[in-house]
Amino acid sequence: MLTKADDYPIHQTSEPIAFAGTDRNYYDRYFFNGYSLTGDLFFAAGLGVYPHLNIMDAAFSVVHKGVQHNVHASRYLNMERLDTQVGPIRVEVVTPLEVLRLHVNDAENGIKADLTYHCRTRPLKEPRFTYREGPRTVMDITRMTQNGTYEGWIEVAGERIEITRDRYFGTRDRSWGVRPIGLSDPQPLAPAKPPQFYWLWSPLNFDDRISLYHLNDDAQGRSWNTNAVICGIGDGEPEEMFKCRSEIDFKSGSRHAKAARLFFTHENGSETRIDLTPQWQFYMTGIGYGNPDWAHGLNKGELATGYDSFRTNEIKGYMPPHLHIQAFVTAEMHLPDGSTKQGAGILEQLIVGPHAPSGFQDILDPAK
Repeated sequence: MLTKADDYPIHQTSEPIAFAGTDRNYYDRYFFNGYSLTGDLFFAAGLGVYPHLNIMDAAFSVVHKGVQHNVHASRYLNMERLDTQVGPIRVEVVTPLEVLRLHVNDAENGIKADLTYHCRTRPLKEPRFTYREGPRTVMDITRMTQNGTYEGWIEVAGERIEITRDRYFGTRDRSWGVRPIGLSDPQPLAPAKPPQFYWLWSPLNFDDRISLYHLNDDAQGRSWNTNAVICGIGDGEPEEMFKCRSEIDFKSGSRHAKAARLFFTHENGSETRIDLTPQWQFYMTGIGYGNPDWAHGLNKGELATGYDSFRTNEIKGYMPPHLHIQAFVTAEMHLPDGSTKQGAGILEQLIVGPHAPSGFQDILDPAK
């Protein structure tokens, strides 16, 4: 089947663009988050394409006055990837790799937005994520991450919040490849293994630079994918660190951080340390991650929309679907020359199963 995308010189195989290899778990996704530097407003959005499931879905969340509002939408893809609108949510590429626009118009629930993202730096290609359990490929993805600013407005229940580039910063990414989507496989890997996944991701904005850190560990604490980058604003060349590590102080009775430190070792052996102080938590279930009703790639029919909300300070536990979070953090960067810089960003956390360095021994036992 030919689609609009076939009129662009972007083919990677002899197949039409509608066909993406043979793995049913292939996906292609936009992600955005944004926040005021004071942390009084936070928003996030995602739009995913699942070619072999013939599904496109999207979500938009905004945290305003302590309430997280979540708009969900799903539709049949009809094999047409360039129609990037799902119900009330639309993503528009204005200038590739520089400017994108996000539209939301959920009039029924009073959530509307018109947001334009502008890059602060060049996009950063993270190392390819390939993760296998025995013979089965669970993840094989590429992700491009970029920090930026926003302008436009968000409306919540009739109250309009003006978004200006001097006050609202954030991160967007594009990822594609293979990861679990839709319904779970009815026949798991034999013999069955308990789940284990240790994931940290921290893009941060400072006045004249950005930083990006991520970590995937196995149960023993061995890193199977990690990287750290510092990049100046504009078209500056990113500096990839020689090595990196992190320390997490967990809240007692949970798997969420109360404090964190990132250590970046430069090529010359000097070290930059970034101290992170979580202020409050955004729950990723709002944009589909681990959501039992609006998980990525579920077949909700030809077109379906939904809405829910909750007060973030009333979420006391850390069990799914509230395990996967992005904590809004203030950041203090300590540079090798002794100077410091103040910034803000997020520390994403998804920690399932054992992790020896953290003292976790079971699927979801809490920190002591």
